[in-house]
Amino acid sequence: MTLPSAHDVALAAERRSAGRLLLAHPLVTADGPHADLFPLIRRHADWLGGRFQQVLGYRLLVDTSYARLFKAGLGPGSGHRLERTTGTPFTPRTYACLALALSVLVTAPEQLLLSRLVADLKAAAADAGIELEGSGRAAEKRTLAAALRRLVDWGVLTETEGSVGAVALEDGGEALITVDREIARALVAGPLTQSRDGADLVRRAADPGFGGPRTYVRRRLVETPAVYLDQLTDAERDWLRTRQRREAQAFSELLGLEAEIRAEGAALIDPEDELTDLRLPGTGTVPQAALLLVERLVERLRPDDPGHPATGGRLRVGVAVPPGLIDTLLAGAVAEYGQRGGWQRGYLEDPAALREAVVDHLVRMGLLAPAGPPSSLRAGGHGLPEGYAGALPDGRSVTDVSGARPDGTPGGWVLLAAAARYATRVTVRGAVSGAGPDASTPASASVQQQHAPQELTS
Repeated sequence: MTLPSAHDVALAAERRSAGRLLLAHPLVTADGPHADLFPLIRRHADWLGGRFQQVLGYRLLVDTSYARLFKAGLGPGSGHRLERTTGTPFTPRTYACLALALSVLVTAPEQLLLSRLVADLKAAAADAGIELEGSGRAAEKRTLAAALRRLVDWGVLTETEGSVGAVALEDGGEALITVDREIARALVAGPLTQSRDGADLVRRAADPGFGGPRTYVRRRLVETPAVYLDQLTDAERDWLRTRQRREAQAFSELLGLEAEIRAEGAALIDPEDELTDLRLPGTGTVPQAALLLVERLVERLRPDDPGHPATGGRLRVGVAVPPGLIDTLLAGAVAEYGQRGGWQRGYLEDPAALREAVVDHLVRMGLLAPAGPPSSLRAGGHGLPEGYAGALPDGRSVTDVSGARPDGTPGGWVLLAAAARYATRVTVRGAVSGAGPDASTPASASVQQQHAPQELTS
């Protein structure tokens, strides 16, 4: 066997670094926070563009001053939210302000006053039938300021004199801003001109095109913490089960990710722990409380002898959480660690808010889910074009996913298989004889030794 040369090793490392940066930050500018790696993207633009298109169906545009990876969605309920600097998620009003600002900036002059931009935004809102300023005038100003700050972060706006935050001031402060119209035009990735409304845009953006199940499953693997088989259509499950080990090489080459394959599904793990917008373990009140909750849920709900998850031809991806258990365990964690851990006072005084934030974090991590079938299973295959999903044309059988998740109680929760990685004691069980090469039981891992699959930025 011929070993790769030092040049080949260095070349592969450069391409992976550039690819990882684009996946985590789909917009990279020559003078932005990742300017030091921008030359790498330009140097390997052709290779990166070809590989992203071939593996994920993503288009890459590299200009002299920016690089934009045009990602695709995963369908309704699978978006990655934007957040303010405080960590507060964008509200629908903030997204509306962001969209209105972009509609104005693509044809705006190179420089303009903040007051002029606000006036143009109001005019665009009126044309769209949107009331930009409601009864909460101060709140509306803060919402607009948050949208404009995001555009500054992306490099669409440059604060030449003053700050866009002046829009939130009571006296209506002024600022001079510079506009990069090219970046503004490159921001929107979805097929706007073809879409009838927002819902149609989400559906069309998730269309994998000629790549079909192959492209869609690859996107789910890269963009979500873990892919459970009962989230997929028959055709997608069949493709994943027959290709998952061979696909591991493509993800390793392009992004340096390692495939973890289980009977319940698969996940891509980042050994460098960089490609994520969620962390568990992590810093801050919510990640710390979420870690304590999930490890206690695993300890309480893990069966003593669970057997193989596919025993009897039935896949099992989770266990129902008894009513009230989340509140009980979370209250215990707060009592034990809240004060001495320096958790945020607001959360300590509002258990309901803490519970909501912690559960949301675990749901986004793919460790907890509402009871019942996964929301991604919809008629027509994730809202994709009719005929995309359905039975395999040659009659082959695929993994039976009926009953993969317990129904639980109405409004209840299911602890998913990947949560076993957060068990406080390590237990490794071998595959059941005759279950097949890919049917291994989930091995739980020490919190201090391994992290769960983590969500990537969109």
